[in-house]
Amino acid sequence: MLALGAVSLVTDVSSEMVTAVLPLYVTLSLGLSMLQFGALDGLSFGMTALVRLAGGQLADRWQRRKLVAGAGYGLSALCKLGLLAAGGSPAALGGVVAADRAGKGLRTAPRDALISLSTPPDRLGHAFGVHRAMDTCGALLGPLVAFAVLAGTGGAYDAVFVVSFCVALLGVLLLVMYVRDRRDPLPPGPPASVRAVSGLLRDAPFRRLCVAAAAFGLVTVSDAFVYLLLQKGGRIDPAYFPLLPLGTAAVYLLLAVPVGRLADRLGRIQVFLAGHLALVAAYLVLLGPGWLPVVLALHGAFYAAADGVLMAVAGPMLPEHLRTSGLALLQTGQATARMLSSILFGAVWTVWGGAQGLVVMAVGLTACVLAAWSAVRAGALRPGAAPGDLPAGPGAAPAGAPGPVSPGPGERSEP
Repeated sequence: MLALGAVSLVTDVSSEMVTAVLPLYVTLSLGLSMLQFGALDGLSFGMTALVRLAGGQLADRWQRRKLVAGAGYGLSALCKLGLLAAGGSPAALGGVVAADRAGKGLRTAPRDALISLSTPPDRLGHAFGVHRAMDTCGALLGPLVAFAVLAGTGGAYDAVFVVSFCVALLGVLLLVMYVRDRRDPLPPGPPASVRAVSGLLRDAPFRRLCVAAAAFGLVTVSDAFVYLLLQKGGRIDPAYFPLLPLGTAAVYLLLAVPVGRLADRLGRIQVFLAGHLALVAAYLVLLGPGWLPVVLALHGAFYAAADGVLMAVAGPMLPEHLRTSGLALLQTGQATARMLSSILFGAVWTVWGGAQGLVVMAVGLTACVLAAWSAVRAGALRPGAAPGDLPAGPGAAPAGAPGPVSPGPGERSEP
């Protein structure tokens, strides 16, 4: 877990260097409209959705999760040089962004599966919290490095892309040298077939979790748009735009581990929903007074309570030999929804304005939280093996859990 955390830390320094400057680069330097930027941002989510399932199935079939993850890390590293070759062409830039996100799609599920398979089920929230905290250290450092490079080169975006490539290459080397693969004996029958993976959706609780994750993704505003709304509102000078992700990353870093532990103790679904309520609050503050520190703090709290916690919920629901494919299936639905969200939000901003789009998202997100909470109270969602979570039924335990899970105080024990 710590080795994977180190790889993610270094890789996120590289990724966030580009992410921090890309919105202004394409909207100011290249002159793309908000609708065009929304399509580009949506493309990044769409490509991860296309390759996640293939990557997850290959990792499970070959039992080589490290190899598939390494291919993803390597592809993303090469794409940093591709940004140089793209020049000012929006079409070429879109192709490079798509390839970079394909690399992310390849590596995410195998990486999360390695963490899940190497951790006791009752400590998954803590394990993912530690990993996400290390990952977020990179997210914290990336914008700082980008800002320093731009300041030192007089605003040369090419220099940012070159430094980003060098850092990404270091992440690949760390993976090759220090991360150990997890290869378990396969059960009888064809391993990780398409039929077996699609059969995971026949499990009602996991299917409902996938639907819920996709619904939340559809009404979540992309980080880039949140930062653009802050900048367009005149709350920060464009020169300091690359530093905006620092606020989100700093709060995420501080809260990732304690929130993961809290999720293990009190219930992962409950913490996941609380994170989305924090995001609703961030949207309302952005619509109202627009206090920058408050928006970024709530944004970071959302990620601490939603990102790794969702993987901790899903992990124990899935059999070990299909763990990577199952997580990829969940992430694919979420990424597809985020793609549609970015395109729709960009269109609404172009036609009616960013504030109107934010209102629509806030209302939709609130509705999703209320619907999901009703499903939890009715026992329609079965979280992972954590005290306080709802069991699958009387005496039943989630797949992969060590034994029966008792309901927490005040929670229903019936299915």
